[in-house]
Order: sequence, then structure tokens, then C-alpha cells
Amino acid sequence: MAVQHSPFSVNVRDLVNRPGEMREQRLDVPAPEQYGEGLVAVRQGSEVAVDVRLESVHEGILASAEVDATAEGECGRCLTDIALPVEVEFQELFAYHSGEAFEYEVQDDHVDLESLIRDAVVLALPFQPVCRPDCPGLDPVTGLRLADHPELVTPEQTDPRWAALAGFTASEDEGTVPSASDADQKRD
Repeated sequence: MAVQHSPFSVNVRDLVNRPGEMREQRLDVPAPEQYGEGLVAVRQGSEVAVDVRLESVHEGILASAEVDATAEGECGRCLTDIALPVEVEFQELFAYHSGEAFEYEVQDDHVDLESLIRDAVVLALPFQPVCRPDCPGLDPVTGLRLADHPELVTPEQTDPRWAALAGFTASEDEGTVPSASDADQKRD
């Protein structure tokens, strides 16, 4: 029976037990499952691009990867559809089989990057994604997008507790440092 490998499994037979050897590889793989559950997620089937550098070291295979994907979903303020680029990097050692327990190991001359990629992408997704940093959101009364209807935007109300400071203006600082002669004149 053949061993099933994930689409992010990379053959490292040419690197095993050859410290100092290195190989770079690019993987363009459709996401086998959805990454993320919030307002935005990398949808199943969307392309995940992985540039991985595999280095053989005495303990195992060191994998350094850069992952690029696109997360799709909706803005947390105005609920419009958005697509955000997701770019993450990680580095992990895949140890050779030994008496010690390692989280990641070289299995059948392969390293499986899938769980590392999934974890890195999910952790990089924003909790409250926005279509643009200054998105005003929705009008609480009509539900219309305030970006499309600027006439609905009301000026911000000042908290009455801060009203006394409303007329306060900061003094203009010339930015000059008093010289030693100025300090001497003040002492006299």
C-alpha cells in the first residue's frame, strides 16, 4: 500500500544525511482546505505559492519558506467583499528519526509542510479586516455604506467631559535650546 502524501509534501531524498547540501523549490498548490474561519479566509482551491529552501544539517532538514496566498471575505466595518494578500515566512527543523521526540520529522524521505503552512497563514489573517484603513463603516440608521454616502457622516460629538479642553491650543515651541550665555544672563 502506497503512503499518501499531502500536496505540500516535498521529497528530500537527495538531501538526507548530506549536511551542507541545499535546494530551493517552488510549490504552487491549490489549498486543500479552507484556511481560517473569520471574516476573511484563504478559500479551498485558491492558489497557495510556497518558495521553500531546504538545507541538510546534522540533525535533519531545515525548511525555510515564504508563503503567498489571497484571503477573501468581507470588510468588518462596511461588509463589502475584499481580497487581502497574505504573506508569511517560517523556518522549521524536520529531524531525522532518533530516540528523542520532535514535533516535525523526516518521514519516508519527505517533509510535509502542510500543517506549518496552514498554521502560519491562519495566524497571519486579520481579526477585523477592513477594505481600507479609514473605512467609515455603515450608517447605523439606514445601513448604507458611509463611503458611498458622505452626506450621512455626522461630525464627531465631543465628550462633554472634555469640553473645557476644546478651546485649548498648544503653545508654539521655537525649538531653540538656550545657550550658555543666556543661562549666565539669567543668573546675573
